[in-house]
Amino acid sequence: MSKKTVIIAAAVVVSIIVLFAVSVKIASVIINSGDANITGKDGIGLVEVKGMILDSKETIRQLRYFLKKDSVKVVVLRVDSPGGIVAPSQEINAEVRKFAAKKKIIVSMGSLAASGGYYISAPATMIYANPGTITASIGVILKLSNIESLMDKIGIKSVTLKTGKFKDSGSPVRQFSAEDRAMLQSVIDNTHEQFVRAVAEGRKLPIEEVRKIADGRILSGEQAKQFKLVDRLGTIQDAIDEAGKLAGISGDPEVLQAPKKKINYLDLLAEGAEETFSGGPLGRAAGGMKMMYEAE
Repeated sequence: MSKKTVIIAAAVVVSIIVLFAVSVKIASVIINSGDANITGKDGIGLVEVKGMILDSKETIRQLRYFLKKDSVKVVVLRVDSPGGIVAPSQEINAEVRKFAAKKKIIVSMGSLAASGGYYISAPATMIYANPGTITASIGVILKLSNIESLMDKIGIKSVTLKTGKFKDSGSPVRQFSAEDRAMLQSVIDNTHEQFVRAVAEGRKLPIEEVRKIADGRILSGEQAKQFKLVDRLGTIQDAIDEAGKLAGISGDPEVLQAPKKKINYLDLLAEGAEETFSGGPLGRAAGGMKMMYEAE
């Protein structure tokens, strides 16, 4: 290899490194621009939960950020979600409950705040819903599929080694037995009872009153108010105005959002690998099973 070729190759490598560094720096500036939203002036915190609830970390991070901010006395939690996985919904519910014990937190429901979306809303200081918001859906669902007959037709046989009769319950490659159904139903029933208790505690309602409507039914915001699942009908702006009053702010309150989390590219790679082996086909093949607080 000639000296000229080596120099050119080195220059190309250096250029790539410099471009990458500049790109990361620009991205960092953009990502952290949320810091400009935080001033020393009193304001209202805004935390948004949109889409399926699959993870709790970001919502908890933002709630804890505002809990430490003396300039933020009240937070509006905007919920627009059909629900999600049980455990993350419970974790956010617990964090909202802790927050409400120290500061005011007002939920503003968007077009959909059902199942897990309602679960995370229940402990709030106050809940606003639009009249047409779809909410409630107090229930638990576990969906299973069976492809045993299809595999037989195409000549594929599955062999499973296990240490207990329930270890492969819900497997898509074997018949679902009555014992499987009874075992899984008991888990579903227990998880549903946890949901009912959380709503009763969060809304300060008699548990039997909650059980009457905890059959998975959806309600409009207007209906939910009749059942005392929400406090007031109104928009997100109504919730923000109410938050301003509770915080003692005169005039239009400044709405603040927590700085965005800095991107750690190594974490992204790790999360991608984790998804491949747990949430992806390999994870599902290994028997991954998730119960959902999800509106159908």
